[in-house]
This record gives sequence, structure tokens and C-alpha cells, in this order.
Amino acid sequence: MAAPQSQELLRLAHAPLSHFSASASASAIRKPSCPDEALRLFKLRFQRRRPGFDPFKTHVAVSTLKASSSVPLLVPHLHAYFLKSSLFTDVHVASALVHNYALSSFSIARLLFDEIPNWNIVTANTMLTCYSRHGRLSKARSLFNSMKEKDIVSWSAIIGGYMDAGHRTQGLELFQEMMKTGHLKPDSLMLVTLLSGCGSTGSLRLLGKSIHAYAVKNGIEINVQLGTSLIDMYARSGCLISAFRVFERMRERNVMHWTAMICGLAMHGHGKEAVAFLDRMREVGVRPNEITFTGVLSACCHARLIEEGQRYFWSMVQEFGYKPQIHHYGCMVDLFAKAGRLEDAYAIIESMRMEPNIIVGTCFLAACKEYKNFEIAEKGIEKVLSMTIPDEDGGVYTLISDLYALGDRWNDVERVRKLMDVHSVKKSRGSSFIEVEEKAR
Repeated sequence: MAAPQSQELLRLAHAPLSHFSASASASAIRKPSCPDEALRLFKLRFQRRRPGFDPFKTHVAVSTLKASSSVPLLVPHLHAYFLKSSLFTDVHVASALVHNYALSSFSIARLLFDEIPNWNIVTANTMLTCYSRHGRLSKARSLFNSMKEKDIVSWSAIIGGYMDAGHRTQGLELFQEMMKTGHLKPDSLMLVTLLSGCGSTGSLRLLGKSIHAYAVKNGIEINVQLGTSLIDMYARSGCLISAFRVFERMRERNVMHWTAMICGLAMHGHGKEAVAFLDRMREVGVRPNEITFTGVLSACCHARLIEEGQRYFWSMVQEFGYKPQIHHYGCMVDLFAKAGRLEDAYAIIESMRMEPNIIVGTCFLAACKEYKNFEIAEKGIEKVLSMTIPDEDGGVYTLISDLYALGDRWNDVERVRKLMDVHSVKKSRGSSFIEVEEKAR
């Protein structure tokens, strides 16, 4: 017996053509669970169309394309039909097609955009966003410069492209250029883009405070996204009191607000406060996500809260049903290893659903060296050694050599040192950097 949804699709396919409406077809196609049925509906409708009768009008075509974004299989068929008809020449239909292809195929979206003789600002913004997301900044900038008309979406797309690629200076210069035009003002989305693009503590704090002040002065609502970005900015730069003030002033707080506070507290060594935040979060009925647990496990690690760390790890798995990821396991290994509970740390490594990475392995071996326990370190040495990349992990070779020396395994010490010679490995020296524009020096 056909499922109710399939029955509805068949009814639409065989209904009189005069009943073919945008809302009915779009509603059927929008269902992500039935791509095959949606394609079948499309084919049946056009096999049955009368000569000279085109059931697609412009608004119907655009509505159907929007609905088909969840059914990529259908888009090429719609595209082919619109090419045969005169609908492809309509800029709104062409823009909707570019948008759909941009979601799944950058190359096709680009070719299609180049074929549109008279694109409008909506089409250009779609392609501009596509270029920016794929890191094609020269193409994005060329298109941006060629646009006679630019709106806030245009500026956000190009600025976001530079920010996401780490070119903060160019992104900020474009923002200043936009402000000089005088007729456009940044919205909350652009402010979020600016905040997320500044990574260093110094520039983040300076720019972040300016953005916050601008939003308050100009009456821009501190919505969910902007509130999360401000809390995260203040927390990452160490301004925890300011982060808390933004948090407290939010009308509604979701999991991202709570998580940003927890991660910020953990980052700056306030483990007990981070744990208290998680408990308070649960009391008010907000469900923690996997990132929340990463933050609280990291907090437990920094504050040596072993029992709490074990409890939250168990809660994450058993109570909330999350499958631990590499960073969750890494926090638990670090928690046990720093406390000298090396057997427990190794048990976590053995229980991992995936292969441990070099960070987890090195954390474990470093603790073994600190606590002078070669016997348990021996269980993981060769696995860590096999993961090392000579150009990046010079210090790991030295650590392994020291551990073998600790166990009086001098032949292995010699073997590791020969490996270092063969690969021209040098122990990584300590370093620091300052940021001058976007270059570390």
C-alpha cells in the first residue's frame, strides 16, 4: 500500500492541469523524504501537458525552484525545461536556478551565471556569496566592483569572504568604505561577520568593543547571533565580566549563549565557575550540546576536577545520548594523565571509537614522562611514533627518545635518534609572535 505522501503525489500528478498550482507542486517537492516521488511528479505533469499549454508561470517556476532546494536531483530537470521554454530568460527564474546550483555545485552555478545576459542584484548577490564561500576572492571582488547597485547583502558577502579567509585588513577597509558611502548602515548580520573574522586577542577586543558600542548607539537589536558573537568575543579576549553582562541582558538565552560562557570560563582557567554554569543551564531547561560538553570537560581538566569530569562525560553519553568525539576523549585523557592516573588515561584511549590522534598520544606520553612511568608508556609509544610527521612533530621524537632512556632501552633510543637524522628532524624551539596586520613575526 502506498504511503500517504506518495498517494498525494500521485493525486497531484493526475489532477486536471488547470488545478496545477504553485503551492501544490511546491508543497509536494519540498518534502525532503521523497526526492524520487518529486521527480516522478514533475515528469508525469509534463508528459500530460496539452500542446500550447504551459503550466509554469514565472512565479510558479520560482516557487518550485525554491521548494526543490531540498531535492537536488530535480533541479537539472527543471533547468532543462526552462531552457526549452522562454522562462530561462526571466531574471527571477535564472536567479533562483543560480541559487539552487550554488548550494550543491559551484562550477555549474558559475557557468550558469556567466550565461545570464541581464542579471539583477539578487543574482549577483547569490553568485557573490558563492564565490566568497569557496574562497574565490579575486572573482568575488571583480564581480563586486562591476555591480552598479550594491545593497547590504552585497557588502556583507564580500566583507565576509575576506574575513573568513583571514584577510582582516581588507575586510575592515571594505567596511570603512561602505560606511563612507553614507547610505548604508551595517545590520546585525554584518556585525557578526566582523566579529567572527577577528581572531587575535588584541584586535578582537578593540574591534569587538567598538562593534558593541555601535550596536547600542544605533539601536541595533542584540539578537541571538549577535549576542552569541559578543559573548564569545568578550570571553575569548578575557573580558569575562563584560561577557557576563551581555549574557544577563539577553531576553532569551539559547544553548549557544550558555556554551560561549562555559567555553570562555574554561579557556581562562575558571573551571568551577564553568561547571556551575552548566548546572545552572540544566536547571533552567536548556539542553547542552556536544560543544557545551567539550567546554565543561576542558574546564574540569584545567581545574583538576576529576570526579566532575567523569560525571559529565557519563552524562553526555548515557543521559544525553551523544557519541564522544576525539576532543571529548582528548579532554578525558588529559584529565586523568595530569592527575597521574595513567592507567585510567590509557583505558580511555583503548575505549575510543576512532584512532587517537597525535595530540592525544603526546598528551598521554608527556604525562608518563612526568610521572616516570615507562611501563605504561611502552603500550602507546610505537603507535604515537607511527603518527609523527617529521616536519611538524620534532618534539615528539625527543619525548619518545627520553621515554626509552627512562626505561633503559638504549637500542630504541639510538633507533629513534637515527630516525631523527634520516628525516632531518629538529626539536621545535619555543617561539612567540606578534601580529602586524595579518603576518606573524
